[in-house]
Amino acid sequence: MISQFRERIVGMHYLNQWIVLILDTVASVLCTFLACILAGHLVPGTMGMSAVLKITLLAVPASGLSFYLFRIYRNIIRHSTLRELWRLVAASAVKLLLMAVVVFGMMLTDRQLLIGGLLDMLMTTVVLICMRVGMVLGYDVIVSKISKSNSRLLIYGVDDRSVSLETRMRNSKQYQIAGFYNYGKAYKSYRLADLPVYYFNDEQDFVHIVTRYNIEGILFPDYESIRTEKERLIRYCEMHHVRMLIAPPVDEVSGDKLVPGIREIKIEDLLGRDEINMEEEEVAAGFRDRTVLVTGAAGSIGSELCRQLASFGVGRLILFDSAETPMHNIRLELEERFPHLSFVPVIGDVRLKARVRMIFERHRPDVVFHAAAYKHVPLMEENPCEAVFVNAIGTQHVADLCVEYGVEKMVMISTDKAVNPTNVMGASKRLAEIYVQSLGVSIAEGRTAGRTRFVTTRFGNVLGSNGSVIPRFMEQIRHGGPVTVTHPEITRFFMTIPEACRLVMEAATISDGNEIMVFEMGESTRIADLAKRMIELAGYVPGVDIEIRYTGLRPGEKLYEEVLSNMENTIPTSHKKIKIAKVRKYGYEEVCRAFGELERLSVSVDIYGTVKLMKEVIPEFVSKNSQFEAIDAELGERRNEKEDAPGVPADGTVVGIVEK
Repeated sequence: MISQFRERIVGMHYLNQWIVLILDTVASVLCTFLACILAGHLVPGTMGMSAVLKITLLAVPASGLSFYLFRIYRNIIRHSTLRELWRLVAASAVKLLLMAVVVFGMMLTDRQLLIGGLLDMLMTTVVLICMRVGMVLGYDVIVSKISKSNSRLLIYGVDDRSVSLETRMRNSKQYQIAGFYNYGKAYKSYRLADLPVYYFNDEQDFVHIVTRYNIEGILFPDYESIRTEKERLIRYCEMHHVRMLIAPPVDEVSGDKLVPGIREIKIEDLLGRDEINMEEEEVAAGFRDRTVLVTGAAGSIGSELCRQLASFGVGRLILFDSAETPMHNIRLELEERFPHLSFVPVIGDVRLKARVRMIFERHRPDVVFHAAAYKHVPLMEENPCEAVFVNAIGTQHVADLCVEYGVEKMVMISTDKAVNPTNVMGASKRLAEIYVQSLGVSIAEGRTAGRTRFVTTRFGNVLGSNGSVIPRFMEQIRHGGPVTVTHPEITRFFMTIPEACRLVMEAATISDGNEIMVFEMGESTRIADLAKRMIELAGYVPGVDIEIRYTGLRPGEKLYEEVLSNMENTIPTSHKKIKIAKVRKYGYEEVCRAFGELERLSVSVDIYGTVKLMKEVIPEFVSKNSQFEAIDAELGERRNEKEDAPGVPADGTVVGIVEK
């Protein structure tokens, strides 16, 4: 019975406001009665019981009216703060003034009126405060009795974000906040929100606190604090099997609702970087009320582009993809999260120009984001004709139709693998870059009719994308290993999907057109270290519980990806994380002839001819660990010769040269 009562009390979100008003009024009237009695004893003179009762009855409407005017009954009492004290004082003062208008007409001395009034105001204020404090303390006692069996957590940090998080977590049915945790002794012996602040300087301090106070987890208030402590507190938690949790920010939304609860820290939280400050209003203005087409809309990048465009208030969103089930999923998500969004999902393939034309003819897009592409290096090394047909010829179809139907801007999603490509996939994306850039320059120079501006964006691996290394490692860990890595020294640059898409939006906004925009990717990550960290986050010991197995480099795979944003091969922009790549310029007519031949070769599945022509068009394309190295020997193209040439940027091309 008692436990059920406790659960019922905790389950109440707030006390009915009219009950609060009645309780406050009753308490205020009693204070008036006691103030009159005390004033009659303290001040010489006659204050009969009749006068006391009249004044007490007068306190009923005066209290109710003043409390109603200042809305003191509307506050949720358990969340009351000192900021609300002025309302209680003001309400008590107004009550006194309302009563004074009538009381001055009674046969009472000035001293009785003054002393009685001050006592009434003071007692009313104190009693109202005490009532609220008592309710809060009583509620906390009940909650603490229930939460004794909950997981005990420490909140990292002592700033406003940490205190706010403690307030959010007070009524949790899963977790009990035992205090705050901070690095260094600056806040030793302090208390916040009536909870102790513990500190740590090293691993020994960490073990002492966790053991002594039975701490089961550390709760971080934001992503920034996780990255601050990823080589210190996070390591201690991993070594001693203490849970690590993150509270989603209060402005992180799913549709129109706040994301509830907290979750375990993921590897993406550790690899992510500081939030990008995007000129959101300026970027949104470029897409608001426009018709926007996204190809590859069901993929990792394409679907996130759709989400962000939907949040900008586009007039109509056209989703184009060949993958039926992922398209169905993104459709359901958009319908739920953005019920007022006008959008059209279309199943189709960029290889079929007639199907793509239908989209342009029917919907007349203003802006096109071209994200449709094949991306897996080993598969494309085995299927080079398909890589060319989708990544290069498919891009040609979209770009040509953008010009034909007067699209204002086409934004193409490329990859860091297009820089000094060593595999078919990267080379096919470089071909796509070459086509849209040469077409854009031809339009700008008046040799081709049109008004479309072309923007290409290059960036590295995105965290958690379909088929990428992190989901694969998670699956391998879930099955007990082994976790497979191709080489102990292989490294990659990583970026979160939302971050990449924000930069794509920003680049599309700031670019004047006919530019390849490259993103600053931060520090590269050793894949072997990533595997170890993910095993540790899962609570296992690398090499003991779960094996890391090295399988050897795959065809076309590099040990190190090219650095995209070196000062030597880029031009800065107004955004510190976006730069313009210096690349070779190609003549549009020659590119069209090469693409015509590439289409013929790829349709006829002439693998040798397709790859050979790719290497002729892209001299810096030198295969690694691939069957196509024989073609390099035949053509006599050696990457080292290109790198030794003076004035050649990192992608092996000579700035400003137009090939004839």
